[in-house]
Amino acid sequence: MATLTIDTISDEELTALMQAINNRYGLDFTNYERTSLKRGIIRLMMKHNMESIIELWSLVLRDNEFFLGAIDDLLVNLTELFRNPDVWIKLRDIVIPEIPNKQMKIWHAGCSTGEEVYTMNIVLETLNLLNRAKLVATDLSNKALAKAKKGDYSHITLKQYLVPFLKFFPDRKMEDYFDFQDKHATIKSKYKANVAFKKHNLVMEPMDDKYDIIFCRNVMIYFDETLKHRVLDLLYGALKEDGYLIIGYYDIMPDYGKDKFGIYDVKTRIYKKISATK
Repeated sequence: MATLTIDTISDEELTALMQAINNRYGLDFTNYERTSLKRGIIRLMMKHNMESIIELWSLVLRDNEFFLGAIDDLLVNLTELFRNPDVWIKLRDIVIPEIPNKQMKIWHAGCSTGEEVYTMNIVLETLNLLNRAKLVATDLSNKALAKAKKGDYSHITLKQYLVPFLKFFPDRKMEDYFDFQDKHATIKSKYKANVAFKKHNLVMEPMDDKYDIIFCRNVMIYFDETLKHRVLDLLYGALKEDGYLIIGYYDIMPDYGKDKFGIYDVKTRIYKKISATK
């Protein structure tokens, strides 16, 4: 099999494939960051031993199940339990205590396999707010959402999360939050009770509710400037006045967003909504 690189796929081939996917499935990837998309396509082709994009094109357009599973390869999900623990410490110690309404609503946009969502609930529990908050967790991938709803992770995966977990909880154990079996562990049911998992296309579908905190971490790295503007408008409209937006360490806030979100804490990438009346 020939070695595949992003140069294997021309810009014209990428554009044509993305347009075909939009026509066939109503999912618009045409303004996603092109290099990231090409890497995703190469991952998919190598996974299925394909040598040309024509093979992929044919399978995507005739096999719904294949394409729905392929979304995970096209868009790599970056998440883990207590990822960047400084963020969670800042939330616990400063941000959440500042929110006057303790009946909080929190949206995790691009929740992937759920680790971020369950981290948030563990943090809320430390503040005795677990039963007073409602979380909405959305993603484009059915496969990721199914795993998130289950809250089931291998021992190997949890071991990888141990360092950030212990930075937040130096005196706690994973067993305090997970029910362990032979090769995997499941998040305790109380951390699922207040979460609604929903399929949602961040770049095409509105959100009807207003939230105190929105997480959109390491999602915008896949978008070009046009999509970033569209998503920032959506996030701005979905935040309550003085609400908080948390982006990923790999995300860069475009100049367009600086009139909508003021920097709250540079290190942890936490922003605060700027009121239109200010």
